[in-house]
Amino acid sequence: MKLHLLVLLAALAVSACDEMSDQPRYDEYAPSTLFPDGKSMQSPPAGTMARGDPEPLTSLRERPPMSLALLKRGQERFGIYCTPCHDAAGTGHGTVPSRGFPNPPSFHIQRLVDAPSRYFVDVITHGHGVMYSYADRVVPADRWAITAYIRALQLSANTPVAALSRAERTRLREASP
Repeated sequence: MKLHLLVLLAALAVSACDEMSDQPRYDEYAPSTLFPDGKSMQSPPAGTMARGDPEPLTSLRERPPMSLALLKRGQERFGIYCTPCHDAAGTGHGTVPSRGFPNPPSFHIQRLVDAPSRYFVDVITHGHGVMYSYADRVVPADRWAITAYIRALQLSANTPVAALSRAERTRLREASP
């Protein structure tokens, strides 16, 4: 008796899930009242790209020249995508690891200081260890910008204060809490 009741309930549950197969939609070239131009097929928004589009992949292969604009873009993107795990200084003590996720390695360990810049771009692209790929979030040109900023973090951590100019030391003292 219980088995019959269970089979009946399962059949009812499956038959109730058919609402999704009959949804209203437009065919590709059908007229549409939804959009102002009357077409159902719309052009993609500006800035979007198809998977495998060769143009962005070219920017992934070619390292851009170092510039202040590249570093600033890298700092911005690092703050968005990397800081939650790696923290602002790149030491691997971000808010995500503080809540139980494994700590990522510090960018200041010798292995990563000695690593080629391409390594960081590849890790952003493909992921490594428990870090998943950011290829769908970070455009190829920004991967190089983040890498440039990581290199700046590595240099700044090992630069003695005495190597800074008087103006830079003053700014550093003013910025310190």
